[in-house]
Amino acid sequence: MKRITFTVLSVSTTIIVSINNHWGVVMALPLEQDIPEEILRMEIITAARSPIDGRLVSAAEYAKLQARISVNPPPKLDIKIREQVFLLRVRKFLLQIFPFLDI
Repeated sequence: MKRITFTVLSVSTTIIVSINNHWGVVMALPLEQDIPEEILRMEIITAARSPIDGRLVSAAEYAKLQARISVNPPPKLDIKIREQVFLLRVRKFLLQIFPFLDI
């Protein structure tokens, strides 16, 4: 009985695979209209969108905006407030590790 089941299973699998190959169903290939990644990497971008308001800017303006954005502004909080926030974060961290502490 097992031999007949195995034979039927192997014959049906062979038929299904051969039908798929005959119809030319290929799932692994990309679509024809897709541009390969290697070509997209070589593409030079001449226009971009501003990260601030989304308007179109040239490459030079975009570089200037990126340079201006990358500079961190000085902290505006008072030193005592920043120190309190830091201590609260340390306390929270310690309580996660040692929940039995009474701090």
